[in-house]
Amino acid sequence: MLKIGSVVIDPPVVLAPMAGVTDQAFRLLCKRYGCGLVCTEMVSDQAIIHGNRRTRAMLTIDDAERPVSIQLFGSDPDLMGQAAAIVAEYHPDIIDINMGCPAPKIVGNGEGAALLRNPELAVRIAAAVVRAAAKIPVTVKMRTGWDDDSIVAVELARRMQDAGAAAVALHGRTRTQFYSGQADWELIRRTAANLTIPLIGNGDVDSAARALEMFDRTRCAGVMIGQGALGNPWIFRQVAAALAGDNAAAAVPPPLAERFAVITEHLEAQVQQCGEARGIKEMRKHLAWYFKGLPGAAQHRDLVNRQTTLAGMQQLLCSYFHDLENEPRMHMQI
Repeated sequence: MLKIGSVVIDPPVVLAPMAGVTDQAFRLLCKRYGCGLVCTEMVSDQAIIHGNRRTRAMLTIDDAERPVSIQLFGSDPDLMGQAAAIVAEYHPDIIDINMGCPAPKIVGNGEGAALLRNPELAVRIAAAVVRAAAKIPVTVKMRTGWDDDSIVAVELARRMQDAGAAAVALHGRTRTQFYSGQADWELIRRTAANLTIPLIGNGDVDSAARALEMFDRTRCAGVMIGQGALGNPWIFRQVAAALAGDNAAAAVPPPLAERFAVITEHLEAQVQQCGEARGIKEMRKHLAWYFKGLPGAAQHRDLVNRQTTLAGMQQLLCSYFHDLENEPRMHMQI
């Protein structure tokens, strides 16, 4: 069990905040599959303050997804504090600060991973958010450093703790690595050993076995899963089973019928959330992830990208999974 402030995270497995991915439809799905804590997409402090309609919609919370964290990004302590005060009115269980996004358009504004090169500013931002959040626990998601020559994980995490952060999530890569190479689990271990607040390890966890390995090797308090959950929300059920000692259940992939049911549910929730045109467009990337490793995936991804209506997408999915169920050779490859 992981505890962040007064918030209990059980199981101690967290869905990483991912832009364009962790909207409410996906968060609710991951929560139903046993994710202990879900996180929103990162939200701009200025967009919140200026009352951007789409941004404010991103802050909406369904009680079924609790506990839930809202992630903020920005580079001005005063603005981040103002945004945190507004976010607090939406009653999230946790407010998270993004200090790890490597995207050029984010770091170009001095936000996200750019803060790794400006620790003094990073500390001021954390302190401002903690003050504004009042009783809501504040966490920080960060990377190990800007590059191999400027590793700051241990020192900066300790300073986040001193600034009032209730937990730190550490992605074991530098900004220059983006998502390439291997995550540095040894640095995650050393950072965790230097904190009294929980350290959540992130990077290269794509199975229940890898989650257990991260817990064992790093002694982290929780594991955060990002890309490993793309098209794979049942990974949270598998990790929960592994943590409970049920290794057999942890290794069982979902049957075709369950895959079809989950994909259909996600599709319908996405359309309900965004409207048909935008919902179908948003689902295309999710379907590419869901189809990964399935027979005929490349061909069907192309067909998916041509669909513009819910009815058309549903018909395509029914046809595809019907073929999989009735083709023994295909079925054996799953």
